[in-house]
Amino acid sequence: MIKDLRSFTRKGERKNIEFKVGLSPEFHLKEDRKQRLLSQMKYRMEKGNGEAIYLLGVEDNGELLGLTETQLKESIFVLESISYLIGAEVKISALYPINGKKIAHLRILKVQSPEKEHLLVGVAGHVDHGKSTLLGTLTTGNLDDGSGKSRIFLDVQKHEIERGLSADLSFALYGFCNKNVYYMKNPLDKKEKSALMEKCDRLVSFVDTVGHEPWLRTTIRGIVGQKLNYGLLTIAADDGPTHITREHLGIILAMDLPVLVVITKIDLVTPEELKSVYGKIAELLKLVGRIPYQVKAKEEAYLVAKKMNKHLVPVFNVSSVTGEGLDLLNNLFLNIEIPINLEDQKKPFLMYIDKVYSVKGAGTVVSGTIRQGQVQKGDRLLIGPTTYGEFKELTARSIEMHHYKIGYAKTGDVVGISITGVDMDQISRGAILCHPEYKPESIREFEAEITILVHPTTIKSGYESVTHIETIAETTQLEPLDKKYMSAGDKGKVHMRFKYRPYHVKKGQKLILREGRSKGIGIITRTISD
Repeated sequence: MIKDLRSFTRKGERKNIEFKVGLSPEFHLKEDRKQRLLSQMKYRMEKGNGEAIYLLGVEDNGELLGLTETQLKESIFVLESISYLIGAEVKISALYPINGKKIAHLRILKVQSPEKEHLLVGVAGHVDHGKSTLLGTLTTGNLDDGSGKSRIFLDVQKHEIERGLSADLSFALYGFCNKNVYYMKNPLDKKEKSALMEKCDRLVSFVDTVGHEPWLRTTIRGIVGQKLNYGLLTIAADDGPTHITREHLGIILAMDLPVLVVITKIDLVTPEELKSVYGKIAELLKLVGRIPYQVKAKEEAYLVAKKMNKHLVPVFNVSSVTGEGLDLLNNLFLNIEIPINLEDQKKPFLMYIDKVYSVKGAGTVVSGTIRQGQVQKGDRLLIGPTTYGEFKELTARSIEMHHYKIGYAKTGDVVGISITGVDMDQISRGAILCHPEYKPESIREFEAEITILVHPTTIKSGYESVTHIETIAETTQLEPLDKKYMSAGDKGKVHMRFKYRPYHVKKGQKLILREGRSKGIGIITRTISD
């Protein structure tokens, strides 16, 4: 082993190698020393085409001294602190024992942040209408056995598997490499997801929502709480449109999203029955001002992908058992336009938090879809508001997208960010993570323009409902401003107040009101700061 190490100590032969006896945080992270180390690291990485080799515990003349465990940890910490400033990471290649101490062979590598096309699609539909089965079949290329075999990749909770019903949001990753679908043997395997992220140039993240009526709140979170590009609505050929189908379509349209419809389970019906179901779907779409278009050939899928908008709704006939229609969907997602808002990219970073969890070795991780701006590993950020309306400062320790480590992420990316500087119990869904330049406000009260879609009685001052805004799902109290009472079909201005705690909301955000099946939609017109 020492013999292998000595081959690296012929420093003159490789200009990307740096020797260090040891590094101390107290000394080497002072501003002047830090800048010298940073310049040195940049130089070594430039000479190594994006890779630098550091040997810790080695004199500049190549003499092998070694470091104690504490000295080694401190030295690695210093290098990690320097490397994040240039979007790099430290990897330990080998540890060599010498005289009761250790010499570390480290590689400093530029983190590859993929400039990839990334599409985010929300998938909705009634329970047992084939959402999860369709996604499992699309991502693996394996046909279903008619009993939900391919659905197992999306249902990960024990009770979901036992009942065959999704109970929480799932994310399915679907990719294209050189215009060919990249299939995964096991979409739950983190290594396979990471490989897909690395190899594919076009990514589709499917947000699989919940079809069971009692979990409508979770479905709304999946459609409202993510920065979706498109909505996909599944309708089973052997059942047709249901009240839940209409409910989910209404939520997608309330978010002003283009939508496509997939008629699933076509292997269970006759051509006449399929034609009848399509007629019902076409009637439903026309009722809400949309134009249905049945896609039957690859050329049509390509044309629809290029022309798809909020008015045109392509309809696909698909069987996850026979595979019919899957090639048309592949062709659509390969060519569909991915909306890019350059103005959003330039704004300060903002992400609404959807999930908070703890990961061994990474600490507290928050995940969500980036609403605007970009974030880099090592950025100083703000999180909040807390119950008391405060924002706390923290550091973005690392960033992952579908278990693939990246140096930075941008608008529309679904990411998990490991953070330091705040405890897990201080964070909740609905909070935001943002750059200090965003200058967030803690809001308890706001005004909105709303439309009451369905409600059995009149609404008056003091009316309470669950209000969904981004990933926020909180009880609000409402007071009509234009009139004393509101009922189904009415539009008007209202004053709203979060009942239990403040959140960050702003003018222009869409909202959904829900009380059981009673609901309304609206948009925030003014926020009221404390």
